[in-house]
Amino acid sequence: MKKLLLALAATTMLTGSAFAGSHSPVKIGVILGFTGPIESITPAMGAAAELAMKEVSDSGKLLDGVKVESVRADSTCVDAAAATAAAERLITSDKVAAIMGADCSGVTGAILQNAARPNGIVMISPSATSPGLSDAEDDGLFFRTAPSDARQGEIVADILTGKGVKSIAITYTNNDYGKGLSDAIKANFEKAGGTVTIVAAHEDGKGDYSAEVGALAQAGGEVLVVAGYVDQGGKGVIQGALDTGAFDTFYLPDGMVGDSLAEAIGEGLNGSYGANPGTDSPGAASFQEMAKAADFDGTSSFAAESYDAAALIMLAMEAAGSTASADLKAKVMDVANAPGEKIFPGELAKALELIKAGTDIDYVGATAVELIGPGESAGNYREIEIKDGKLSVVGYR
Repeated sequence: MKKLLLALAATTMLTGSAFAGSHSPVKIGVILGFTGPIESITPAMGAAAELAMKEVSDSGKLLDGVKVESVRADSTCVDAAAATAAAERLITSDKVAAIMGADCSGVTGAILQNAARPNGIVMISPSATSPGLSDAEDDGLFFRTAPSDARQGEIVADILTGKGVKSIAITYTNNDYGKGLSDAIKANFEKAGGTVTIVAAHEDGKGDYSAEVGALAQAGGEVLVVAGYVDQGGKGVIQGALDTGAFDTFYLPDGMVGDSLAEAIGEGLNGSYGANPGTDSPGAASFQEMAKAADFDGTSSFAAESYDAAALIMLAMEAAGSTASADLKAKVMDVANAPGEKIFPGELAKALELIKAGTDIDYVGATAVELIGPGESAGNYREIEIKDGKLSVVGYR
């Protein structure tokens, strides 16, 4: 009878905790726009998430030795149907326990409602910033290490007014991200006393943006705010504006911050400026050193947020004693926030040991993580300028 009870107990542990005694690897999906309008920044995002996974796997400390495998999928950033299908494959075929992603707001919302919620899968996005996601029905499954664009709107207004700008024109990519961000920028800039001459959408994937540039030029403004994508329509609008002399100074929100833009546009972009999520915390410096050793750019947009998103998934697993999303979803906020011993990049093994010992942790990570409200970052931003055809960091907010 004793042997039978022991056998039954072992069977219960295997099925109930979602990690087998054989220590079969747990799979985490990494769904990002590896093709599409932000494809130049997603390689670093994917590499950063996988750096955290390797750190945990190499430690051998996750749930007494469970290894972690990354399974990548392409969100395309813009095609909701393709992104949903990719996520469904991750969940049903690859059997991922959770998802690091998605990236762009529209596809993230589609995946959440059409794949993650029906299957009870946790998602932690490093870059989906639409304010609409703050109120999305998510069954407690959705988190993000990037701040909402409601916060970014405040930052944009602060930077512009700080430079003495009185009037702006806004163009935005015609989707959830662009619309939400443009609304937030307009509201905050007008609240600060500024004038918005026009708010106009642009479509991605066009070869000619002369009509859009013409409308923006007619409305005028000291600065053109381009709430678009670094490898797509946003770049096309900027090039068209420069070619026609419509504008010579541009504000670049997070989706437009990338070395590829400066390389593509060249010196015409000099004097333009913007901001993307980032911090000058000790954790940021540590992460950048780790990224350099791993041969990717740790300062690339949303790379640090991707490391943190993956780290939070795995730390929540340890806190839950399970790799199942149904269990770990209740632990994400616990490991992310105070009180507890502060944890920085490169200290994931230490964090796992502390959790196992019953000690609270406060995951600070690479981006000074603090999750508020519905599980989203409180918001820290890195201010940039384009000088000599290159992106330069000039401060933090």
